Formats: sequence, C-alpha cells, structure tokens
Amino acid sequence: LFLIGSIQATQMLPTGFIPDEDTSRVVASVELPPGSTLEDTRVTTDKLVDVLKTIPEVRDVFVLGGASPTGQREVRRAAVFILLKPKAERDIAQKELKVTIAAKLASVPDVRAWYVNERGEREMAFSILSKDGEALDAAVAKIEARMRQVDGYLNVATAGSLSRPELRVTPKLEEAANLGVTPEAISEAVRVATIGDVGPNLAKFNAGDRLVPIRVQLDEAARTDMRNIAALRVTNTNGVSIPLTAVAEIGFGEGPSSIDRYDRVRRAQIGADLKRGFELGTAQDKFQEIVREVGLPDGVWIAATGDAEIQGEVVQGFITAMTTGLMLVLAVLILLFGSVFQPITILLSLPLSFGGVVIALLATNNAVSMPVYIGLLMLMGIVTKNAIMLVDFAVEEVGRGKDRFTALIEAGRKRARPILMTTIAMAAGMLPSAYGVGDGGEFRAPMAIAVIGGLIVSTVLSLVFVPSFYMVMDDLSRGTGWLFGRFFGKAEDESQWEPIDEHAAPAIATAEAMSKPAPPRMAAE
Repeated sequence: LFLIGSIQATQMLPTGFIPDEDTSRVVASVELPPGSTLEDTRVTTDKLVDVLKTIPEVRDVFVLGGASPTGQREVRRAAVFILLKPKAERDIAQKELKVTIAAKLASVPDVRAWYVNERGEREMAFSILSKDGEALDAAVAKIEARMRQVDGYLNVATAGSLSRPELRVTPKLEEAANLGVTPEAISEAVRVATIGDVGPNLAKFNAGDRLVPIRVQLDEAARTDMRNIAALRVTNTNGVSIPLTAVAEIGFGEGPSSIDRYDRVRRAQIGADLKRGFELGTAQDKFQEIVREVGLPDGVWIAATGDAEIQGEVVQGFITAMTTGLMLVLAVLILLFGSVFQPITILLSLPLSFGGVVIALLATNNAVSMPVYIGLLMLMGIVTKNAIMLVDFAVEEVGRGKDRFTALIEAGRKRARPILMTTIAMAAGMLPSAYGVGDGGEFRAPMAIAVIGGLIVSTVLSLVFVPSFYMVMDDLSRGTGWLFGRFFGKAEDESQWEPIDEHAAPAIATAEAMSKPAPPRMAAE
C-alpha cells in the first residue's frame, strides 16, 4: 500500500532537467526589428543599460553589439551580460529577479529579448519543422500568440522565422538572352556594387609584410536608393555596356534573413523562459496541449530540442543504468547465497526507499531532475547493503541450528545498530548539501534531499519488511523444493565418503574383484 501510494504521489511532482542555479549572472539575447543598423543597435542597447541599472540588485551590465550570445553575427543582435550582486548580499533569488529584468527589457520599444543558459540554449525550446515555408510561418504565428497567453511562460520568441526587407533584382530572361546578357553577369554586377567582389578577385595593397585587399562598393546610403541600383551597367558577351533596367526588374520585397534547416527541412525554433514554480516538464506538457489546441497545418510537425531533448535522453539513460545495475546485483547475490529466493527478498526492499524520496521532494517543493536521478542511484546501493546485512545474518543463524523466527529476531536486534549508524552518518553528512550552502548549492540540494528522505523511510520500513518477506520467500522456497523435488534425485551426501589412499587403490580394486561371485556357466559349456 505504501508503494502504491508513493507511485500515485509522483503525479504531484513536477519534472525538470537541471535546477536553477543562482550564479549572480544573467545572459540575455537582444534582437531589434529587421532592417536595423548597427547604430540603431548601439542606441537601443544604451537605453537597455540605463533601464537595467535602475534595479538595485544589478551591479554591472556588459553589452556585446552585433552578435548573439551563441556567436551569431548580425548588426541587429546584441548579447547583454547582467552581473548581479553576490548571492549573500541579495534578498531576492536570481529566478525571481529574471521576472523583474524581463519587465525592464520589455519597457524598451522595438526590442525582443530572452534569456539563455551557459550553453547558449533557452530554458524550453521546440523546433517546428516543415518543407513549406509559408505553412511553417503560419503555424509559428499561431503557437507563439497562444503561448503569450500562458502565465508561466516568459519572453516567448521565435528564431528563424522573421523576414526582413530586401532589394530584389529579378532577371528578364528573354530580354537578357536577346541582348547577350547572362544571369551570372547580372548577379556579378549587383554583387560587386553592393558588397564588393569576392576575395580572390580583389586588388591587393602591398603593405610590406602583408597584402591588404581593396574592396570597392557603393556607399551604404547610395545602396538604399533604387535609382542608383537601376543605373548600374551590365556587360554582355560582346563587351557592350547595357543598363541593368533593360535586363532586370528592380523592386523591394521581404525575405528571410537566414534559413535554418534541421534534417534537411526548414526549421523555426520557438522558445520561452519559465517563471518560478513552472518546471520544464509542466511547460512541455502545456506546449503540447497548445499545439493540439491550435492545430498544425499539413506537412508541419514538432521536434523537441535543447534541454527538452536532453531531458528525455537522461531519463532513458537512467532507466538503462538502473536496470543493468539491478541485474548485476541479482546475479552476484544468487552466487553468494546459492539461492534465487533470498536475493529477491533483498531487491524487493529497494522500492521502500522510493516513497521516502517522493515525500521529501513534496515536502521541500523540489522537482524530479537530474540530481534526483543521481541520488536514486546512490540510494539503491545503501538500501541494498542494509537488506543484505539482515538476510545474511539470518541465514547464518539458521545454518547454526536456530529456528527461523529466532534467527530473524536476532538479525534485527544485532544489525539494527550498524544500519542506524550508517543512516544517521549519511543523513547528517548530506544536511549542508540539502540546505544548498555555497555556490552551486541549488544543484546539490535536490540530490541530498532525495537521499535523506529515502534513507530514513527505508531504514524504518526495512527492519519490518525484510524479516517478514524473508519468511514468505523461505516458505516459497520450501514449497518449490517439495513440489519439484520429486522429479529430481536426492543429492549425494559426500560427507560420508572416506578418502582413499592412491597407493592402496589397485589392491582395493583387486580385492573387490575377487570378492565378487563368479558368473554362472552357460548350459552349452
């Protein structure tokens, strides 16, 4: 009943990947509207710095303009590193400060900002995939609008789906062919005038110890005037200079600044930061619910990325490691005890610790995360050791001639002291980690809390459960031996055999042969 109740209680526990650590450092990725210049980025980020410094807990702000925190270089992007006061000097946790910082960033117009972790990834991110760009953009717009209505999500933003203004030069293929102008010639003329020629074709200035490439291009202000682009000249195959407008149409439009692909299909990554108490597992379930509610167009599907993808891999790895470890322990115990039933008694004591882990996590409002999985692996070894001490002592006492009940009472009385000493020492040693003392304490705390709760509950219950289940499995072992013993012969008692001197062996064999009666003669003889 306790185990069933513990399993049901797990539905009340949130799930996450890595607990939020208070590192006194927040990294934000800032993005301006498409078409913004580097000067626009500088002016806007200066406003952001002024706004952020009004927060008392912010000590300093550093801005890297023209690049995202992950190293993506673009003039309308910036990486903002917000340094907070040390953890001991603040009354507000970093997770709560992120909400305040997000509100300050949102107060600056024409800015999209979101947080990234130390790996440059968002707290929750999903990839929306499709071969159809228009269907992808439509799906992203619906999902993003619906996510902004959920209170637990913060800084909802999409990467890879924004279009930016562009100047389009479309060749008139028939007119160009009649005038002897190839599409390659048109593209080369436009490229040289706007961004300059490719590196190998550039003239070089000899600076003595190095060659400096000389890039010639139109002034940035001139490139924004369509008349200057239309006045460009294109050379045909006969060397005749022809106006660009004669062989191409020039106009403005919109297009993606970059196309991100995943498994050879177009991808738009939508992500969000999570408020305190809104764990990753709950956020993923809510996202899947939004996707079902909104509905995806044909040819559009969802794939988990970032921490959401890694979390699934960690859970699968934990299940594999736990199963493999238990199988190895079972094999070793069978060899040691020479029986299958008593090792099962020992391993069935492991679920007792699971209830203690659930109770401890619920009492401290912690989520099931990677440190908890590590703590469970540690816990399995300690709980198994306690059960082995009880069962092994009982088996030895029974072998000395004591009855089962007396042997179990003696095992509980004499092994309780070392079991309690181990439990108290382990729990006391993990108390500082459970309080989260020092830097990185947020990572160690759930692991220590899980181990302490599992140890205390399993110690109390194992002193009752293991002896009781020992008697059940011993009865089952005897019943199995009685049921199947009739199909097998009794084992020979080798203790009654006397050793034989190898030198006397031939004489004994001869004497035995002479003592045998002679076979009867046949009638024919």
